[in-house]
Amino acid sequence: MPADPAPAPAPAPATPTTTAPRADPGAGVSRTGLGFAVSAYVLWGFLPIYFIALAPTGPFEVVAWRILLSLVFCALLLAVTRSWRPLLALVRDRRIVLTMGLAGVLIFINWQTYVYATLNDQVVEASLGYFINPIVTVFLGVLVLRERLSAAQWTAVGISLVAVVVLAVGYGQLPWIALALAFSFGLYGLIKKRVGPRVDAVSGLTLETVWLAPVAVVQLVAVAATTGLTMGTVSPWHTVLLCSAGAITAIPLLLFAAASRRLALTHMGFIQYFAPFIQFLVGVVILQEPMPPERWVGFGLVWVALVVLTVDLVRGARAARRTVVEPA
Repeated sequence: MPADPAPAPAPAPATPTTTAPRADPGAGVSRTGLGFAVSAYVLWGFLPIYFIALAPTGPFEVVAWRILLSLVFCALLLAVTRSWRPLLALVRDRRIVLTMGLAGVLIFINWQTYVYATLNDQVVEASLGYFINPIVTVFLGVLVLRERLSAAQWTAVGISLVAVVVLAVGYGQLPWIALALAFSFGLYGLIKKRVGPRVDAVSGLTLETVWLAPVAVVQLVAVAATTGLTMGTVSPWHTVLLCSAGAITAIPLLLFAAASRRLALTHMGFIQYFAPFIQFLVGVVILQEPMPPERWVGFGLVWVALVVLTVDLVRGARAARRTVVEPA
């Protein structure tokens, strides 16, 4: 918006300033981005039902096929979209290749833990891992990136630690599944943040699954030598479902990447709770997993911590919107 002209004997043209317009909290929200984000997290929320439908396939065979078929799906996608050039450029960067190898290790731990939990009637604990993931991300920001936390963020971290203690007492042991999921995905997100916009979703997943492909082959050989592979031996429907593992893995990741480019972090922060909430409902309502009082208390504390963290995030976003750049 132009500034008032300075007093002068003759009229002078208005001098432009660098004043930024005041942002409307509801403005600039991409409906397409919201659609992509909601679709990604809803698909992730119902993922336990898909894995349970793969019975009698065990967790090691499921993850092995998931890795190999994700690699096939990414290769087809790169061929159809003719996007080999960005991937080849990344392959020439040794640091990026090694970093994506580390990301592959973390996502392998995450996938293997999650599928194990789903197939062993521990969907509720798996959902807990993704509920506390935002708080673990904040904690990793302090530990790794030396970021400073606000009082509200420290409060959320403290409440979450109390929740873990309550759940550990209730379980008789640490909720290791939830912690493994939260920290593996938190560290995975940290690596993704470090590589930044240089690595797109398809190229990143391709490099990660290339690193993991030998591990997947070893797992399939081990399963074949012990219990036997189930691919193609149960029923045509089971084979179709198992062959869909690559697409079911990659599609939510691509939707998530598309949403991240269109939505502010605040909106993504709200929508990310869709997945663990749906998983929690699947575990409690559909699978009838037990919820003793101490588990309700532990989950309640986690939800209080998330409310504190979310309120702090919203206040920070509103403060940023009110900031107006002074005229140069």
